[in-house]
Amino acid sequence: MYSKFRILPLCLAAFALTTATPSMARDKDHVFFSSVEGIWKGPGEIVAGKYKGTKFVCNLSGDANNNEKSGITLDGTCRVGVFNQKMSAVITRKGKGYTGRFLDGSAGQGLDIVSGRVTGNRAVMAINRKTLDGAMIASLNDPETMNVTISVKVGSEMVPVIGMTLKRNIENVKTGSLR
Repeated sequence: MYSKFRILPLCLAAFALTTATPSMARDKDHVFFSSVEGIWKGPGEIVAGKYKGTKFVCNLSGDANNNEKSGITLDGTCRVGVFNQKMSAVITRKGKGYTGRFLDGSAGQGLDIVSGRVTGNRAVMAINRKTLDGAMIASLNDPETMNVTISVKVGSEMVPVIGMTLKRNIENVKTGSLR
């Protein structure tokens, strides 16, 4: 069962890839990462490979970097059945691209982010774990929903292995009431 969790860091990575429409701010990437701050929840499924059909649910919290380098820090858990796996990530702008790690990076049980970019309502990050190369693509369909696909390179083609939909945690939104 533990081996199923090795692919779940990709799910956390996917959360980091939400996109946002740039506003009139001076740095569109900072606007993008600020738009994914907060608590997100949602289901996902492994759609290819040995664990095809495995479903999971993630609860994640993101905080944008508040320094000169755009990026995000993520923490949370993903659950498969009764098993929980802690998730964490740090993504930081480096030049015109991105670097970072999920969990403890590819030297441990996680993944490295080796490059990336944010364009419009879509973000793409290149990922690596030893001999595994892949990409995470995320689209923000509206301010409350993002879809994520994680693919790995098999031969010369990219094969989708994880699909996921996250929703903002609307339980924490304050609303008024009528009396």
